[in-house]
Amino acid sequence: MRVCAAQLRPEPGDLASNTEKHLALIRLAAAHRADAVYFPELSLTGYQPRLSSILVSEAEHWCLDALQELSDAHGLLIGVGMPLVVDAGVQIGMVWFSPHQPPRTYAKQWLHASELAYFTAGERQLLLDGPGGTLAPAICYESLQADHANAAAAMGARFYLASVAESASNLPRAMRHYASVARRHGMHVLLADAVGPSGDFISTGRSAAWNTEGELLAQMGTTSEGLLMLDTAQGIASVHEVAISG
Repeated sequence: MRVCAAQLRPEPGDLASNTEKHLALIRLAAAHRADAVYFPELSLTGYQPRLSSILVSEAEHWCLDALQELSDAHGLLIGVGMPLVVDAGVQIGMVWFSPHQPPRTYAKQWLHASELAYFTAGERQLLLDGPGGTLAPAICYESLQADHANAAAAMGARFYLASVAESASNLPRAMRHYASVARRHGMHVLLADAVGPSGDFISTGRSAAWNTEGELLAQMGTTSEGLLMLDTAQGIASVHEVAISG
């Protein structure tokens, strides 16, 4: 199975530019015959908690049809980050597109203290079927909580997909944690991080992949955009950096 973690620099609140970047990276994943590709936390809008309540209604109208069309055309599982509206408020969400199926949503279940004023938590884990096993998305803060990974593994996940907006100061601890998750549960772990401004900090990139032994297979840089692709059949991961016009 080939799974891609996309790394991009979202323009805060610029849905048109961010949409084009998503479509370009999805087409790149398809060109590399990927089975799945997913993006960092709130990738369509950028991680901007104070703006999410404003952007959420606009985000719902951007590129969703185009994403489904790409999923259908290439047999590709696609996960993008965007705020979601529910009765209780706004959630940090992902929308997942499977070929010829209705989109499914996942919302971050464990919120960081700094997010509580802006978002409401999700209530259940989403599992996704892939040709190489079950995939479980995890969004930033919750992906660093051992109980979240424990629950995903207990539900049968073979791939743990961390979708984050992470700073340089927090990344070393996160790297150690993801390696531990991979070893403990025998799961493939991928990290998709953004680069550039994210709320009150700078996302540091360094998207990565670990094998089921907890070995780091490949990692992207701190400013580049592109894909980190895990190929489980060959037991390798590769970096595909590109210049994207947004």
